[in-house]
Amino acid sequence: MIDIEIEDEAWFAAASNVEDLVEDAAVAALNEIDFGGGAVTLLLTDDDSVRDLNARFRGKDYATNVLSFPAPPNPESLLGDIALAYGVCAREAVEQGKPLSHHLQHLVIHGVLHLVGYDHETDAEAEQMEGLERVILAGLGVPNPYET
Repeated sequence: MIDIEIEDEAWFAAASNVEDLVEDAAVAALNEIDFGGGAVTLLLTDDDSVRDLNARFRGKDYATNVLSFPAPPNPESLLGDIALAYGVCAREAVEQGKPLSHHLQHLVIHGVLHLVGYDHETDAEAEQMEGLERVILAGLGVPNPYET
């Protein structure tokens, strides 16, 4: 189950089908890794809200594009929560010369992979995670986000 909450109306203005984009990306990620189900909540919000979450839970007082909060083991199969900051995501998409819809789907997939245990702390972990992101994105018709 994918639960999508949109707090910042700018997401709707940027993409009228934003909920479909987010759900498609989350489902594609979960299907690709054959995780066997689980619920994810995605919050599309603003920079201030993500900055607050980042400060409270990670001790980092700045807005970032995406935050993932894996749930502890639970009988409801809740995987966790993901929050995305509109301003940061929109700015990055412009800076990287890509559609916001593609960047959003990439970040949703990135967040879901974090929820199920993938990370990018080492070069080997980053290579594995980025490779999986590329495969999932290709299935959605989104080009490789790591090509420059």
